[in-house]
Amino acid sequence: MAVVREFTLPDLGEGLTEATIVQWMVEVGEVVAVDQPVVEVETAKAMVEVPCPYGGVVTARFGAEGAEVPVGAPLVTVAVGAVPDDLAGTGPSAHGSEGGAPAGPADAAEAGSGNVLVGYGTSAAAARRRRIRPGGTGPAPGASRPAEQVAAGQDSSGAEAAGVPGAGAGARTGANGSAAARAAEAGSRTVAVISPLVRRMAREHDLDLREVTGSGRDGLILRTDVECAIRTRQEHATAGAGVTDAVGAAAGAAAPTGEERIPLRGMLGAAAEKFSRSRREIPEATCWVDADATELLAARRAMNVPGAPKVSLLALLARITTAALARFPQLNSTVDTKTQEIVRLPAVHLGFAAQTDRGLVVPVVRDAHARTVEDLSAEFARLTETAREGGLSLAELTHGTFTLNNYGVFGVDGSTPIINHPEAAMLGVGRIAAKPWVHDGELAVRQVVQLSLTFDHRVCDGGTAGGFLRFVADCVEQPALLLRGM
Repeated sequence: MAVVREFTLPDLGEGLTEATIVQWMVEVGEVVAVDQPVVEVETAKAMVEVPCPYGGVVTARFGAEGAEVPVGAPLVTVAVGAVPDDLAGTGPSAHGSEGGAPAGPADAAEAGSGNVLVGYGTSAAAARRRRIRPGGTGPAPGASRPAEQVAAGQDSSGAEAAGVPGAGAGARTGANGSAAARAAEAGSRTVAVISPLVRRMAREHDLDLREVTGSGRDGLILRTDVECAIRTRQEHATAGAGVTDAVGAAAGAAAPTGEERIPLRGMLGAAAEKFSRSRREIPEATCWVDADATELLAARRAMNVPGAPKVSLLALLARITTAALARFPQLNSTVDTKTQEIVRLPAVHLGFAAQTDRGLVVPVVRDAHARTVEDLSAEFARLTETAREGGLSLAELTHGTFTLNNYGVFGVDGSTPIINHPEAAMLGVGRIAAKPWVHDGELAVRQVVQLSLTFDHRVCDGGTAGGFLRFVADCVEQPALLLRGM
């Protein structure tokens, strides 16, 4: 007997609350094995292939390519036990149970897989989730439908349904009901919200979520619903609904034709949110200094002898940065706003800005303080190439403690960058250009670079920030200074 299992978008870690469907990797009616990727999604951090913990026949898909799906929303339903006998052993689940006997369909349905994404357990969680009961008018379990009916079987919710009982929207609604209806039946104060970000936004703006109407599936309250409610309340409080509507109509009439609107979603939306939060929460300040990088470039040329691994300029600057952080550990820290404490971090996980076709990303070099210049150079090259291919994992994009931003590659001299929240500082490096410079008491043409440090004024004062930046500049001008601490 086939058992229909619903696979929802798992918790992808790092506080991510939604993902955008990029590409479906399976079709309705296709046989899938346990842990086979079924969909590729784009989160605010990276592209992720999502494996399904169940093996069987795909009976429905939820969401079109390009649609944004919240964590906990259904992705696919799988009929476990409906796989033909000649295909039953294709997945990893066909190796048998712990006692040596082959695992049957019911065992596979209950056991699931152990190889899943962050926060999505299958062995225990599958047993807790309710089964979707077959509809009374549906075909018998395992019964097939003509190919043309399967191809046309798409319900009003956007789910493509095959001829397996319980796969359609009606069966789902009959078994589970909407989130709002379940809350009402229980008589509780629970609202249909999955995202912790939505709850936090409502809490920060003193908004009662019970008064918000959700526009998501089954009445789910989305971030846009909360933002709209907050905006509406602010408009009514300042000018009144009638005046606001008139101004909005006038603005709409004056809008130029052919304008382009780009939604702040995925990586773009995550970056916008992080920039805004950084400026909102961190009292930042910036100091800068010009430095003569002629000797640093000469040292790099001396290192890059034929046959030896290449050393990049970014790797040299990273080694200088880690040495400076060892002297000024206040800048390798974060601020815990809940406990009102400055947390100094023991290791330097160095982020660096990398421009890709999908936007700006910040890969992180783990334990940069313990790496050699050659090791740093190789890791920078690997992470940059992986970023351009869109293959960075969440672990390679998170938990940085300090960021090195080489904006000189864009041909600019200086910048006041936004701190990569929740870090406490960012070192910026401008372009290295030939400029007039006083060297050994005489005017000469030297290779000059501008260095800037943007720092969180809560973790240190200007003396610490200036000392850090001056040490970096001195090492750029005289790389031999690094030998003093070795």
